[in-house]
Amino acid sequence: MPPLLVIASRNVLFAQSAITTFTTIKKAPVVALLTLFLGSTSYVHADSMSALITQKSTQTESTARYNPSQTIVPSARISTRSTIQRARIPYPSIDSTTTFNTAKPVANGYAYEPPTKPAVANSYRYPNVQRQPATVLPAFLSGSYDNVDSEYLPLLSNAETQSSIAAREVVSTARTMALNERTIIQGGCWDYLNAVFNRAGVTKDTVHKGAYRQGPYANSSDIEVGDWLYYINHGYNGVEHSGLFVGWVDEAAKQALILSYAGEQRREPARYRVYDLSNVYQIMRPSV
Repeated sequence: MPPLLVIASRNVLFAQSAITTFTTIKKAPVVALLTLFLGSTSYVHADSMSALITQKSTQTESTARYNPSQTIVPSARISTRSTIQRARIPYPSIDSTTTFNTAKPVANGYAYEPPTKPAVANSYRYPNVQRQPATVLPAFLSGSYDNVDSEYLPLLSNAETQSSIAAREVVSTARTMALNERTIIQGGCWDYLNAVFNRAGVTKDTVHKGAYRQGPYANSSDIEVGDWLYYINHGYNGVEHSGLFVGWVDEAAKQALILSYAGEQRREPARYRVYDLSNVYQIMRPSV
């Protein structure tokens, strides 16, 4: 074949090949085309993994240099400055019953001690009573006693000299057993007073009867010298108690002198004490 025909034939074949390649590329997606050219040009010289990593790093830096929208994110800055603030102690709430103690100095100022409220007394207190003036005592009351206050001896003397026969027998017998003999009876208050009535030789008649918590409770005018009383002991946890009535210390306040026997294995003689007779629920009166 002549040379000119050979060259022309080769050009025709190249043209046909180019047209076929262009037609195929035109039909391929744009993303695939970019991947084909970039991938073939980028990784053709990467002969190892370390070279590939170096090449990718260089490419990323160059891309960021010419394309500002794809900049490398800088490393985060770590601040060592503390943002903790000292908490302020709030002042305590104040009401009408709150009291404060003196402030004590501390390192950063003053700190107040916690507020305290006044203590509430829950024990029963007898009201103040008017004392009777001292009088000349009979011989049977002369002496010093540890189970009766000396200021109540005149009241005890009047109970023995100005009462009925049955009451006088009971009061004098009880005084002898408590002050002179210091008699100890096995049992409690009921056992002691029962022994007093038996020794005095009298009987007992119930003139008022109620219940411990329900009443009805006797009036002060219903009580006489020598009566055996059952009442609520407000001075000792509100328990029920019984004693021998001697006389009023303050009738308006219902404060009376009572011969009381504790018992309860205390091995102590009976004693004369002031009790609150606001709630007397049973009265037993001596008779002959």
